[in-house]
Amino acid sequence: MLKIAITGNIAAGKTQVEKILANQFKVFDTDKIAHEKLNDLKEFYGYDVFTNGIVDRKKLGELVFNNPELKIKLENIIHPLVKEEVLKIFAENKDENIIFISVPLLFETDFYKLFDKILFVAADENIRLERLKKRNNISKEEALLRIRAQKSQEEKIKRADFIIENNSTPEDLEKKVLIFIRELHSLIQFK
Repeated sequence: MLKIAITGNIAAGKTQVEKILANQFKVFDTDKIAHEKLNDLKEFYGYDVFTNGIVDRKKLGELVFNNPELKIKLENIIHPLVKEEVLKIFAENKDENIIFISVPLLFETDFYKLFDKILFVAADENIRLERLKKRNNISKEEALLRIRAQKSQEEKIKRADFIIENNSTPEDLEKKVLIFIRELHSLIQFK
């Protein structure tokens, strides 16, 4: 099985790439796994981050992106649980030729060690900033805090095996992903 991580900085378009890939491959998302694990929390260091018994991601985001110590505490709880689930996914899908797992914090964690190849979705910071403000309905300052909480895109691109640039339209992105899929099939055939 070829294990490929999909990553990219916040609001680069990973979700759109996942949807296109899911038409031909099994695609999993560690963000969804993390959100499920968050809802299993009974409390978070005494902070009120729950609404009707479910973690309010907006409240939690505001809290941890303004407090690096709490962000680290949250990551220390969630990352091991997510890693355990990723390993289960690999085991349960061992007969697949290719499997994709989206891991937004691939390089901020040691998750990159779990994969054979890395697909990086790139987009210019100004485009990601506007997408994030619109998507999360947050201010420019809040969006910049989240963008700057990740390692630089340039640093990550150097470590990726494949790069898909997403600065244009959804149609353009789909064309690029389909080209990537053709190249991937060629790569596998020649192994």
